[in-house]
Amino acid sequence: MTRKGLFLSFEGIDGSGKSTQARRLYETLSGEGRDCILTREPGGSPGAEEIRALVLQGDPDRWSAETEMLLFTAARRDHIERVITPALEAGQIVICDRFADSTRLYQGLSRGDLREKVDALHDLMIGIEPDLTVLIDMSPTDALARAHARRGIEMRFEDFGLDLQEAMRAGFLGLAADAPGRFRVVDGAADEETVATRVREAIAPDLP
Repeated sequence: MTRKGLFLSFEGIDGSGKSTQARRLYETLSGEGRDCILTREPGGSPGAEEIRALVLQGDPDRWSAETEMLLFTAARRDHIERVITPALEAGQIVICDRFADSTRLYQGLSRGDLREKVDALHDLMIGIEPDLTVLIDMSPTDALARAHARRGIEMRFEDFGLDLQEAMRAGFLGLAADAPGRFRVVDGAADEETVATRVREAIAPDLP
């Protein structure tokens, strides 16, 4: 892939506000006249959205951990082929709510130690990483309370409870420490406007 655009992902534990901040950044950059798209994972393309419904709604035990990992990877592959790659080749800024880092942690930790398999499958079938990843970091207790307050039909991982969210936070911070050139860690413990300003400032040096 000839990457002319910028691929930017948002990560964070459930309830951290990453989806809100991804949308805010899209609106801000679009308002500045930049050519952007906003997408999400799992999902982002018609086929991937169908897989999203399979894995985030209904009985969480109907898939084995390995099958769930394959479903998430299939959704990501379709998303890349149909949305992300064409946008980057066209020179657009792609803002994605979650990408492979979420699978590394959620499928790698929530239902067993599958991290090595997740990484191997990613290398085989996906093979790309974002140029930048904004990690919205905040207290798992506060984030989980926020997630339950907005409770909807997609509560697949929030229902694993506080212990998983604490492990996820530690995992995300570990990924950020391992790839400091890619990650921008932003404190999410503030009002929406303040966090949006922090995000914009964090990515400013890397914008084309």
